[in-house]
Amino acid sequence: MTEDADLLAALARRNWIILGALLLLSLLWRDPAFTLGVLGGGLLALCSYRWLHHSLSKLLGQAGSGSARGFQFGYLLRLVFLAAALYLLIAVAQVHPLGLALGLSVVVLNILWTTWKRAF
Repeated sequence: MTEDADLLAALARRNWIILGALLLLSLLWRDPAFTLGVLGGGLLALCSYRWLHHSLSKLLGQAGSGSARGFQFGYLLRLVFLAAALYLLIAVAQVHPLGLALGLSVVVLNILWTTWKRAF
């Protein structure tokens, strides 16, 4: 169990490190909209990942039929939140779409890195 907890803690730390590295790299573009897109997308991805982790932990900790319904409702709520946040970032804040996509890929890059590291 501690190995799983250590893995989750390492993933959480590495998410922030990857976001920081991407932010520093985005400064090379010298476009505030691009950097804001990386920051907004990264924070959105990290919040969504954390929310999903919390929901799954709660679901696996409970053994009732109502817990599955609660998880489904939470999942739908999370998707609505993500859609609204993406709309606000693109339409209102007018972030660069490429920067947003790069920021949203923080968790994916982290999982790929962890898989590569464990495989070799």
